[in-house]
Amino acid sequence: QVQLVETGGGLVQPGGSLRLSCAASGIIFRFNAMGWYRQAPGKQRELVAAIISGGSTNYADSVKGRFTVSRDNAKNTVFLQMNSLKPEDTAVYYCNGRVQTGRDTWLDYWGQGTQVTVSS
Repeated sequence: QVQLVETGGGLVQPGGSLRLSCAASGIIFRFNAMGWYRQAPGKQRELVAAIISGGSTNYADSVKGRFTVSRDNAKNTVFLQMNSLKPEDTAVYYCNGRVQTGRDTWLDYWGQGTQVTVSS
């Protein structure tokens, strides 16, 4: 019943900007953490940015200073502002929501992905 839907992907020139959004539906709880992963063709899926309910953030080294993750806890929505985009940022970006189910256990929910292409 839980669904995460990403929007905002598209084609942009190097140096440009995009803002991704991800909204959750079909749930009555708030995710403990939300974030963004990406996967380029032939490469492993990697964490791009994440944010927990308290506001702490984590970024991949490759995007620090260029990307900003934020969330609206009440709406179970997460955003990714991407500036100074580079061709190597081209990938399918996936939204993630995490619910802690125990001390060291959790459950992940995923969106369907949105394509980001950075090219001239």
